[in-house]
Amino acid sequence: MRNPHAAADKRLRVQRMFAAIAPSYDLNNRLHSLWLDQHWRRKAVNLSNVTAQDTIVDVACGTGDLTLKFFQRLRRTCGIDGEVLRAGQILGVDFTFQMLPIARRKAKRVLLRERTGQDVDADTVQFINGDAQSLPLPDTCADVISIAFGIRNVAEPGAAIREFFRILRPGGRLVILEFSLPTHPLLRAAYNFYFRNILPRTATLVSGDKTGAYKYLPESVNTFIGRERLVELMRDEGFDRVEQFPMTVGVCVCYRAVKR
Repeated sequence: MRNPHAAADKRLRVQRMFAAIAPSYDLNNRLHSLWLDQHWRRKAVNLSNVTAQDTIVDVACGTGDLTLKFFQRLRRTCGIDGEVLRAGQILGVDFTFQMLPIARRKAKRVLLRERTGQDVDADTVQFINGDAQSLPLPDTCADVISIAFGIRNVAEPGAAIREFFRILRPGGRLVILEFSLPTHPLLRAAYNFYFRNILPRTATLVSGDKTGAYKYLPESVNTFIGRERLVELMRDEGFDRVEQFPMTVGVCVCYRAVKR
């Protein structure tokens, strides 16, 4: 736990942890972010500049929160433009299989509520099991790639960013949403007190987790590569116009980049 990114078996540990917390994942996200996680996801969707024709791939989709926010944005855009959402236009991909049944149930409810006539295909939103470092998708198949709170959990972030570049079309947008730490020393100290001493206890109580997932969370944020290094990785893999958008005193940052 001192540096979880250095563990040789990080990939398997992450998979085991997220499988264990899947049933309570949404509840803990809401409670321990004071519902700000939804605000952060909406900001990520806004920054992606989606159009009615875009194909979207949401990597490390978890229970589908960001995936479905993209659907709702496309649904509104299509309503204005008179377009029809097609099958497979939005794809959620997650390494942890246990997250996907929850995502599919949520998507079914949202699609039933949002569909009016034939403007939305019943299979517009789909979910598959897959690894961010080796996506089971063809080259240049997507207009937008997103990953929310997942790049930190990947064994080799550079390999994942390389994959994102591969499957994006020229001009496609990469949107990465990830935890960070406040830059102000006092705010950082106060946040880390909560992050390391309170959240692990209360989140573990809610989830009944025995894998240490909520002890991993604060340490994985504190030992993850810095903001500038993540920007550098995106540029190294060929991305252009890389920007950072800190939110909530720097607790969360949205990164946006464009494939050349």
